[in-house]
Amino acid sequence: MEATAIFWPMIAHVALVYGVYGLMALRRKQAVAGGRARVSQFRENRDEPAESLFVRNNLTNQFELPVLFHACCLALYVTGGAGTAVVVLAWIFVLSRYAHAAIHVTTNRIRHRQPAFIAGFLSLGAMWAALAIHIA
Repeated sequence: MEATAIFWPMIAHVALVYGVYGLMALRRKQAVAGGRARVSQFRENRDEPAESLFVRNNLTNQFELPVLFHACCLALYVTGGAGTAVVVLAWIFVLSRYAHAAIHVTTNRIRHRQPAFIAGFLSLGAMWAALAIHIA
């Protein structure tokens, strides 16, 4: 497997982040057009409309655990540790983020969101363990 294969899951995650930004803009625009919000509310994000609140929260979430994902992917690439198993783990992480985001911006049910989060959390932990083993 090409070492650069590790970049595809990273690109897929970036696409997710852009999609969530787009969805937040759409939901905010709909809230303003429907009279449920004013543009000025978004200046300090104190009174997020209900229809965009879950999306905003998910966007924040995309810059928490995924920061460790991107750092790990880059470290694995630089050290030559981006083999097949790690790339599979990276895809599991990203697919879990897509599932988590889909649940977060729709029903937002914790009992559905939690398994997706745990899958990503564990796959990322395995990636970091693989990096540690590789450089040891």
